[in-house]
Amino acid sequence: MPAVVLVHGLYHRPEHFALVAERLRTAAIEVVVPELHRGSLPADTAAVQAGIGSLPEPPIVLGHSYGGSVITGVRGAGHLVYLAAFVPDVGESAVGLGGASPQLKDAITPEPDGSTSLHPDRAADTLYGNCPESLAAWAVGLLRAQAPCCGRGIPERQSWKHAPSTYVVCAQDRAIDAGLQRKMASRCTDVREWQTGHSPFVGQPDLIVELLEELLVANTPRQPDEGVTTGR
Repeated sequence: MPAVVLVHGLYHRPEHFALVAERLRTAAIEVVVPELHRGSLPADTAAVQAGIGSLPEPPIVLGHSYGGSVITGVRGAGHLVYLAAFVPDVGESAVGLGGASPQLKDAITPEPDGSTSLHPDRAADTLYGNCPESLAAWAVGLLRAQAPCCGRGIPERQSWKHAPSTYVVCAQDRAIDAGLQRKMASRCTDVREWQTGHSPFVGQPDLIVELLEELLVANTPRQPDEGVTTGR
């Protein structure tokens, strides 16, 4: 059975991918959606690595936003998909690459325990501004507090140097500047550009399903990426 691993970003939960996961499973595709919020980038990466390791064949691994930093550190991916996501090189972090837009930073609210959360109204406009109102409200209701400093984490390896990769630029993104996305996309094997906001898995899940199905058809089973280079 073909398989996909979906990796959410900061403040998000696996449930944010529910619409995508449901459609993929209906098409007989195995879907793994790890829970992050483990307290650090290495811990989040280990959780995703465990999901990859549970599958019999190298899966397609999609990372959204901060999830790009997470999937950059994994091994054994058959194909990487960066969805409005960070693509760090050696010594780089999401924050160092440019991080959140001013609009997203304005939505961040510090909590007494040192974590941060997102102001609901500002989060709706920034993350889900072009989604139907009912879906945006559902997505905002799922958001959770975020441990500090995950965005400053530096991946221990750069998986995009060892496996084929596709970058999806979300041209109407209010959370990560589209210009920054295009710069990071130059590190990937293939680039797509969608006229969507930051979170198409909420408002336009079929776009993601169609892309993943296309990649599953195009990519024949391959060995894990260990030791394989793409010349980048």
